[in-house]
Amino acid sequence: MADVRDDLTAALTDPDPVRRAQIQMLKPLPKRFYTAVTVEEAEGGFAIHLDGRSVKTPAKNLLVVPTPGVADLLREEWAAQTDVIDPSSMPVTRLANTALDGIAQDPQAVIDDIVRFAGTDMICYRADQPQELVSLQDERWGPVLAWVTETYGARFILAQGVMHQTQPPEAINAFRNAMARHQQPLALAALHTVTTLTGSALLSLALVEQRLEADEAWALAHVDEDWNVQLWGTDEEAELRRAHRWKDMQAAAKVLSALRV
Repeated sequence: MADVRDDLTAALTDPDPVRRAQIQMLKPLPKRFYTAVTVEEAEGGFAIHLDGRSVKTPAKNLLVVPTPGVADLLREEWAAQTDVIDPSSMPVTRLANTALDGIAQDPQAVIDDIVRFAGTDMICYRADQPQELVSLQDERWGPVLAWVTETYGARFILAQGVMHQTQPPEAINAFRNAMARHQQPLALAALHTVTTLTGSALLSLALVEQRLEADEAWALAHVDEDWNVQLWGTDEEAELRRAHRWKDMQAAAKVLSALRV
């Protein structure tokens, strides 16, 4: 059991989905060694058991999550493994490992990192041409910024091009206050994943506050990319990378939803 977990550590924790796939190709995937996957109540929440034995994280913490909804997501991932254990198909397990082994030790550091993203948030940086793209960005991103202002009093300043725009301290502080209600380590793991995948802490906040669904936030994060794809097309590698990232996005959104159950 421990040896299998050690073998899976790199593939389960690397943040880049393509890198995880490359790691997995370097050595054979471990064989599935268990029959039954169950959820058991444990101190601090709900634990995953394989043939009656508790699962541990790469840092040897018990894999315990706070709600039965998240535990069911983990159970489904482990039960879905067939002849081998494929970490690429276990994004919820990666999030739980990250929360237990890292974020739980210093949640404030993750909050601070998400707040830093808000200071250079993607949806605050607009194209100056062509006019069709300028209008599309305003149409798609404007409602999110309006919601953040109306709901939290966080008024962010827009910028054109790539020149850095320092956001008002009042806006950043208001965003930080909004994040204060989401300090549970697993929620932070999911929020940080969404933020890095989309390039937008504001979209991440809109998702956790149920202002946006996962597919809506994903579409908003790719307004520019989809615009360019329509003009110039795409390639297989870009499509593969986006598909891998979308799976991680879906997993993070499912975790956020399951934490409410």
